[in-house]
Amino acid sequence: MDVVFIEGLELAAVIGIHDWERQAKQPLVLDLEIATDVPAAARRDRIEAALDYAAVAERLGAFVGASEFQLVETLAEACAQLLHREFGIHWLRLRLGKPQAIKAARSVGVIIERSW
Repeated sequence: MDVVFIEGLELAAVIGIHDWERQAKQPLVLDLEIATDVPAAARRDRIEAALDYAAVAERLGAFVGASEFQLVETLAEACAQLLHREFGIHWLRLRLGKPQAIKAARSVGVIIERSW
């Protein structure tokens, strides 16, 4: 299996269960690994034959920025479903971190893996 990755995608969203978390957007960091057919893209050397990771990042930025979920688990699952539905992705591993959730930790979050 070949993988395209996006690492350290910095996003912001209203997310959290506490009232103070609902007042303003908080920073989030997303890492993605997405199964893709690298040889097919390499043979054609054209973006139409490849997974357009810039389009993926742009779509995730818009989606996450407009979201207002309470849990990172819900946001991660919604992102995975969106990528499957809109980009035809059949396998991914997604890590979603919330760096300001706990002062003593660099970040907290979830890692999910999905295949369809």
